[in-house]
Amino acid sequence: MEKSQEDRYIVPGLMRGLQVLRAFTPEKPNLSLTELAEILGTSRSAVFRTVYTLAHDGCLLHDERNHTYTLGPAVLRLSYGYLATRELVDVAMPVLEGLRDKTGWSAHMGILDGTSVLYVLRIPSFHANTSIVHIGSRLPARSTTMGRMLLASLNEEDILKLYRTDMHSTGIQHRLEPIISQWKSDKGKKTITHIGDFQAGIASIAAPLYDMTGTVVAAINLSIQADTDNIEALTNSVSIEIQQTAKRISALLGWQGQ
Repeated sequence: MEKSQEDRYIVPGLMRGLQVLRAFTPEKPNLSLTELAEILGTSRSAVFRTVYTLAHDGCLLHDERNHTYTLGPAVLRLSYGYLATRELVDVAMPVLEGLRDKTGWSAHMGILDGTSVLYVLRIPSFHANTSIVHIGSRLPARSTTMGRMLLASLNEEDILKLYRTDMHSTGIQHRLEPIISQWKSDKGKKTITHIGDFQAGIASIAAPLYDMTGTVVAAINLSIQADTDNIEALTNSVSIEIQQTAKRISALLGWQGQ
């Protein structure tokens, strides 16, 4: 069978490592090198280097007495980001649904992913034409209210580091200036509002979410079809609502601030 064009980008060693990790199940939490080789359909010598590497990194634990392996704590660290995001979604969803019902605006939640905001929750308004973004969408953080709120939670050194790695060296300082200027303007704000760059006529307002340590871990926003003449009145009408909702979700995450 002819391999697809995309197969040439696959890293065989990484795929073998993932296959080893997936071999462990609740029914088979402990596996020997021979058993792993049988599951992968290869020889013990072929799977040994993969198992040794995973054990060295803490993804596998070796029981020398029984000559078996089991999943190690590093696997849990790998899944932490996903699990934390799922917990965040589960906590925020019913609260944001209540906010959507109360205001009539579409509600979203996003997290910072490099220089992008990743949308992890979307609760559309019952009205049409209120939002085009979907769960999994990544938009430039600088151009969205949630992204700007998340960037505003960082310090200047982190902002510079984040965008320097995302730019070519030529003229980098000139391009960093508007980013820092916007960051300074946004820093300390309880909400950020604007007409979205990605969908004409959409008014958006965002607020931050805190965890128990007081760290901004996500942002929520409300969006609605609007025009520039009534955006201020519209956003003012929901500003208190989104701030109270953000505080409520943050409290559920363990935040005890004001």
